[in-house]
Amino acid sequence: MPDPTPGPGEVRIRIAASGINPGDIKKRQNAFGYGMPYPRVIPHSDGAGVIDQVGDGVSTDLAQRRVWCYGAQTYRPFGTAAEYTVVPASQAVPLPDGISFEQGACLGIPGITADRCVHAAGRVNGRTVLVQGGAGAVGICAVQLARRAGARVIATVRSAADEPTAFEAGAHHVLRMEPELIERVRAIAPDGVDHIVEVAFGVNIAADLELLALRGSVATYATDVGTPAIPFWPLLFKNIRIDFLGSDDFAAEDKVNAAHAVNEALLAGWRGFEIADRFPLEEIAIAHERAEAPQRRGRIVLTVAPG
Repeated sequence: MPDPTPGPGEVRIRIAASGINPGDIKKRQNAFGYGMPYPRVIPHSDGAGVIDQVGDGVSTDLAQRRVWCYGAQTYRPFGTAAEYTVVPASQAVPLPDGISFEQGACLGIPGITADRCVHAAGRVNGRTVLVQGGAGAVGICAVQLARRAGARVIATVRSAADEPTAFEAGAHHVLRMEPELIERVRAIAPDGVDHIVEVAFGVNIAADLELLALRGSVATYATDVGTPAIPFWPLLFKNIRIDFLGSDDFAAEDKVNAAHAVNEALLAGWRGFEIADRFPLEEIAIAHERAEAPQRRGRIVLTVAPG
């Protein structure tokens, strides 16, 4: 295809690395039943590289800046699985010195989703936040961002092997998903947790109800079943707030604020994600298969122009 050209208010990024998210796979599989929104789609919303062209109205000072980007394939046909991508200038975020392009390519969807999930119901400073799935991509970011916001953070993980990941992200307590989970959380927070970041709404909402304090809140970004049963009256009697959060449609201001929070965490020393596998762009199909059936913990990225 011809190289893209940035329009007014846009920048072109020479992609060095492209991140694969579960949403990219779900879009390809048509998991949500929406079909293909465009005749041809270059996949992946997240990536990192160097700005090499700017459109009208964009400062030329941005040229040659190292950046990570998000939303490249959100309501747009041309994502980051390519040598170049074009995005609005506001979606090209400065990549801090010392942070690799591969790391930058992993930040967009997980970091922005996590920040919104942590703060959807208000400030968490001094509150107890439970992050379900604290070793997953969004979970790692949520643990880090909640900790930095002043919360006491409890993370749940699937296995003992995942515990170090959640601790490294900043969790004060890490608990395995076991039958005794409710009792173990209550031992830490006898009055209940104030806020839950939820990765598996359907299977966990009953336990979340038991764990939440009066007037607590849940921010959920994923579910194990598409039509979960909801215990309406018990949730109502506890005055529980539930936010259903899809990152594609966050307010632009929330996305900008989230990107800033992610960069602040990196600048403060957060190490980000473990990279499990790297594949060249021409092996994108193999990379997606690996993402569908991971062989080890960590993110999978495409290396487009590593230099």
